[in-house]
Amino acid sequence: MNINLSQCFIAVDDHDKAVPFYRDVLGLEVRGDVGYEGMRWVTVGSPSQPGVSIVLESLLANPEASPADREALTGLLSRGMLRGVIFDTDDCDAVFERVRDAGGEVVQEPVDQPYGVRDCAFRDPSGNMVRFSRPTGH
Repeated sequence: MNINLSQCFIAVDDHDKAVPFYRDVLGLEVRGDVGYEGMRWVTVGSPSQPGVSIVLESLLANPEASPADREALTGLLSRGMLRGVIFDTDDCDAVFERVRDAGGEVVQEPVDQPYGVRDCAFRDPSGNMVRFSRPTGH
């Protein structure tokens, strides 16, 4: 029995800012863009991983969320407290320079971590953590 990752979801508060970041800055391809009842899902992915997609979904993609839930999620996203995504790369430093030069919000410059990776981190336009890493010692 095989189990493979197909999609993961990242909540965004403004697709018109998120899509250019993921498409133009990170180089992901847009695979789909669907709207329904005031919500939107934009699917992006790496051309080198056609079977794995990231869905940029409306922050409150559940129309039954209570006002308190909506307020809590908005606050968490604005402070960068929701989970993000980690990308593998063969050149962490080059990716860092490209994203930084494109205006990405730097969280961490490239550093060799004690757990065996060199990584760096940014926040996407919605505040989500986006990390890039490569194993060290190769």
